[in-house]
Parts: sequence; structure tokens; C-alpha cells
Amino acid sequence: MLNLLWPAIQAHTPAAQDPASGPLTVEGGLMLWTVFIFLLLLAILKKFAWPAILGAVEAREQALERQLAEAARDREQAAALLAEHQKLIAEAKTQAHGVIVEARTAAEKDRALAIEKTRQEQEELLARARREIGAERERAVAEIRREAVDISLAAASKLIEKRLDGETDRKLVQEFLATLDDQR
Repeated sequence: MLNLLWPAIQAHTPAAQDPASGPLTVEGGLMLWTVFIFLLLLAILKKFAWPAILGAVEAREQALERQLAEAARDREQAAALLAEHQKLIAEAKTQAHGVIVEARTAAEKDRALAIEKTRQEQEELLARARREIGAERERAVAEIRREAVDISLAAASKLIEKRLDGETDRKLVQEFLATLDDQR
């Protein structure tokens, strides 16, 4: 092939060129070589570079599709987790409300029990105080009676100017005072 192109190459050497050549003149040999090199470069690129470029573009496209699919799956999982968390929060609020209601009920029961216990203790204390006051009153009345008997005996012995037997006199005065209490 080079043998066929050789005469065209020699015809376009600088010695054979016309001095009137310029940038706007059409030269057949130059145009032929430009087309030949372009087609050669196109064939080389098609054989070696084009599959690599297409492979890279397809790989990038597949990677983008995978990422979009993962993003959609992650978005669905996030929505499911959000719904689950909202459900758990609602359940926790319900449980907290239940615990508060139970605590209030228990506190009211404890308060009522404490009030009842305090009231019972107060009544028992009041009853015991009344019993103690009654017993003390009985002791005081008995003491006063004894003193009244002693004073009466002393006055009677002065009146009759003789000393009577102490025990029988006491018994006599106590019986008299008991009859006075019965009459009241």
C-alpha cells in the first residue's frame, strides 16, 4: 500500500510544491493522510479504548443503580424504624400514665390507711387516758374517804372524849359513806 501512496507523497514534498500555497488551499495528499490517520485512530480506539470506556460507563451506571436501590431500601428501613420508635414511645407514654395512676391510687390508699391508723391510735390513747383518769379519780376518792373517816373519827372521839377502836370505827364510817354513795 505504501507503494501506491509513494508517488503522491513525492509529489507533495516541499521541493515540488508551488510557492503559492496557503492555509486555505486544498491539498489532496494532506487530506488523504488526514483521513487515513483519522480512520486508523478510530479503528484503534474502537478496538481498545471503546470497550474500556463502555465498561467503565456501564459499571458506573450499575453502581449508581445499586446505590439508588440501597438508598430506597435504607429509606424504607428508616421509615419502618421511625414507625416502630413512635409506637414504642406511645406505649411508653401509656405505661408511664398507668404507673402514675397506680402510684396515685396506692398513695391515696396509704394515706387513707395512715389516717385510719392515726384515728384508731388517737381513740385508743383517749380511751386509755380516760381509764387512767377514772382510776386516778377512784384512788383520789378512796383517799379522800379515808381521810374523811380519820377526820370523822378524830372529831367523834373528841366529842365523846374517849377513843374508840380504830378498825371497827373505820368500818362503821365506810359503811355509812357507802350508803351515802348509793343514795346519790
